[in-house]
Amino acid sequence: MAVVVPGLFATVALPAYAYNPDAAPTTALEARAQLAADNAQSIEVEDVEVAAAKRDSYETVSAATRQRAAQRAAFAAYSGPTVRDYLANPPYPNFDLSKVVDVALQYQGVPYRYGGATPAGFDCSGFVMFVYAQFGVSLPHSSSAQGAGSGGGHIISRADARPGDIVVMDGGGHSGIYMGGNTMVHSPRPGRFVEVHNIWDSNAWFVRYGI
Repeated sequence: MAVVVPGLFATVALPAYAYNPDAAPTTALEARAQLAADNAQSIEVEDVEVAAAKRDSYETVSAATRQRAAQRAAFAAYSGPTVRDYLANPPYPNFDLSKVVDVALQYQGVPYRYGGATPAGFDCSGFVMFVYAQFGVSLPHSSSAQGAGSGGGHIISRADARPGDIVVMDGGGHSGIYMGGNTMVHSPRPGRFVEVHNIWDSNAWFVRYGI
């Protein structure tokens, strides 16, 4: 057994040692033929660099997300007309409830800001006041005062309410602009933005200004 095993190792190893890289053919076909003829089982290879595998990294951002980010940046830098400016020179002097809705919806995405009354940031009553000012209608900066009809408004029934009227909830603690059905557009709370939302208070009431 001691005689047979070394013989086997020598037989297996000989083809690998017999291959001479210095005498290698110059073409791929010749190299392949030479390897087959020599029955080579190993090849010496020098100066091979292995490139490290790298995975591409990327983020997918939707067009809507980019648009909202750009819109928020534009609102944050707002330096346009104020409520006072609009009341002095309203862009919509002919009051139209349906137009009130159109104007209000333009400010979706404006962040909530306590005491805010411009597109740089709105609280609930500041948002309603800013929209109505563009129609020459002066409202108090207070949801409870808006809900009481201060400044020339009058309370109406839900059945008579039309999109563009003011909706008041939470005992007068919150106001928004009625959208019809059971929806409104409003500036809800810190950390949120002007948005369309369902009316959650079954005791909500409606106030009409401007007509």
